[in-house]
Amino acid sequence: MPQAAPPPLFGYAPTPLGRVLVITRGDELTGLHFDGHARTPRITGQPSAFSSVLTAVATQLAEYFQRARTRFELPVRFDGTPFQVAVWSALLEIPYGQTSTYASLAARIGRPRAARAVGAANGQNPISIVVPCHRLIGAGGDLTGYGGGLERKRSLLELEGADPDRRPVRRARAGS
Repeated sequence: MPQAAPPPLFGYAPTPLGRVLVITRGDELTGLHFDGHARTPRITGQPSAFSSVLTAVATQLAEYFQRARTRFELPVRFDGTPFQVAVWSALLEIPYGQTSTYASLAARIGRPRAARAVGAANGQNPISIVVPCHRLIGAGGDLTGYGGGLERKRSLLELEGADPDRRPVRRARAGS
């Protein structure tokens, strides 16, 4: 008989961009949401008194915001469709301080015509910051939607040294 999944635990971690709700299940991070945002799940009950994963998340977030950490070393568990999981996994491969586009990510996962679907999956990312959905930008270099708000997205990119206002170089076509 398969073992039942452990119950979710939750707690909060402070960040310079506002408090985040941290949700774990067993030894895995399953959710990281800015507190009070429309997409933040409603949690009832008392925060967990202690969890090694909650502690590790809070510590690594603090290091990230102090620019002492460029990669999170946390066990994550994705609960989503196979396509969403592919997108979220690919987000983990975008290096700190760099950005990618929805179309580039779609091509990377073998679905070059699925840029909009990548955008939809990116918008459903349940583990913000750690799974860096903020590193995806529009094809023209524009900042586009972010579940935590565009100002937070800009702040995260600036923290990492990515220039959120830099536009991609447009090459002139022959004959133009």
